[in-house]
Amino acid sequence: MRTIRMLLIALLGFTAVQAQADDTAVKRLSELLSKAQTITGRFSQLTLDGSGTQLQETSGEMSLKRPGLFRWHTDAPQEQLLVSNGQKVWLYDPDLQQVTIQTLDQRLTHTPALLLSGDVSSISENFEITHKEAGDVVDFMLKPKAKDTLFDTLRLSFRGGVVNDMQLIDGVGQRTNILFMSVKMNPPVDAKQFDFQVPEGADVIQE
Repeated sequence: MRTIRMLLIALLGFTAVQAQADDTAVKRLSELLSKAQTITGRFSQLTLDGSGTQLQETSGEMSLKRPGLFRWHTDAPQEQLLVSNGQKVWLYDPDLQQVTIQTLDQRLTHTPALLLSGDVSSISENFEITHKEAGDVVDFMLKPKAKDTLFDTLRLSFRGGVVNDMQLIDGVGQRTNILFMSVKMNPPVDAKQFDFQVPEGADVIQE
């Protein structure tokens, strides 16, 4: 559960040009993010501890819509469903029949998923950003300006103008690597999927 929250709550080994100045990086990242008002696709997620030992490996599907709406469904056998309507976040564990509800933290440093679905104008307020480009690959490194964050660094990469992968590293060196697959930009999405209905009989935890 901590791994999924760290996701909500996002260097490649190729030869690239020297990292550019922050203003250029912010403009480039904003341009790429602003191209998509909706995003759908699948993901593969791998979490490693500070020594490189695998802690968890999952896969699933995602759907995002600006501003701040997302649905993140992890496949069985570790099935979980994470849904946000832009104000609230529901985390549903069907095995435990438990739903955790909390207010969406709008700070990008606390909710990396908002980098893909939120207000791109807030990026420079939250992060120091550098980037490198090699061919059709653009690699951004984001370091939070605030100290009370869930991660120390976040890498976000695009290939051919489409989000490709994300890596988060926390204060103890734990790494969460997410690879995005079959990504579609600006497909039609049903807004109803971003509003969660608590299943009958499920335990509810309000945070």
